[in-house]
Amino acid sequence: MNLSRKIAFGSLAISLAVLVIKGFAYWLTGSVALFSDALESVINVATAIAAVIAIRYAQMPPDREHPYGHHKAEYLSAIIVGALIIVAGVTILKEAYEGFLAPKPIDAPLLGIAVSSIATVMNAAWSYVLIRTGRSQRSPALVSDGKHLLADVVTSVGVVVGVGLVVITGIHVLDSVIAALVALHVLWSGWEVIQENSGGLLDAAPPEEELKQINDIISEHSVEAIEVHGVRARNAGSATFIDFHLVVPGAMTVARSHAICDRLEAALKDSLHEPIVTIHVEPEDKAELGGAHMPERQSAV
Repeated sequence: MNLSRKIAFGSLAISLAVLVIKGFAYWLTGSVALFSDALESVINVATAIAAVIAIRYAQMPPDREHPYGHHKAEYLSAIIVGALIIVAGVTILKEAYEGFLAPKPIDAPLLGIAVSSIATVMNAAWSYVLIRTGRSQRSPALVSDGKHLLADVVTSVGVVVGVGLVVITGIHVLDSVIAALVALHVLWSGWEVIQENSGGLLDAAPPEEELKQINDIISEHSVEAIEVHGVRARNAGSATFIDFHLVVPGAMTVARSHAICDRLEAALKDSLHEPIVTIHVEPEDKAELGGAHMPERQSAV
């Protein structure tokens, strides 16, 4: 089992533990704000389950039905998670409205705050692990899970402060107002998750700095070739698909041109995370830039 899957299973265990703790805090207090916090933890569990399934599926090797692999499963998972987060936000908003119409006092608020704070600290630490590991492993599912947990931490801090204000002021309707603010934050975080991952399903190009790195590597290791053009790249989960045209002298042997391709592929694999490289070799009459060795800057749309 690789690191991404181990972290995904760890996330599921943490999410279940946090759900139990926050559910207990709500049971102690009856607070609508703490209920909203606990409900968001239900989505955390669903997110963790989706991440486990998506990472396992994305790492399956190519087959007859999916010859380019299953890398995009993580983007699909992240978008489903974003939709679930929005559903949770709408549910919290509904509970906040009902609580606003019929406000009630909070039971054992200090104990509820203490219990909820334990879960918040756990989420804060684990969100850091998820985002850091997800970025290093190029896993959209882990990064989206981590960002959702981080959003949960922000809302949890707001809930704790809000419940404290209810206790200090005695204004019970504040409990529902805070729950409504949590709902708006949850809705926004769900939209952000969907927006950030939709590009992966549409074959978006890598970030500008990664495109520059790809072009620099190709330029450095395409010595003996006449020209490189038509460089394209796209991210698909942990993989980066790269393709370009390599123009070589017409008299060059197949073996020699193949050696240049091998050198380019090796250089890209040494510097990038899981690149999948396709090189189309062409004779010199296909040159576009008059024999320049610098590759053309062009990214996939």
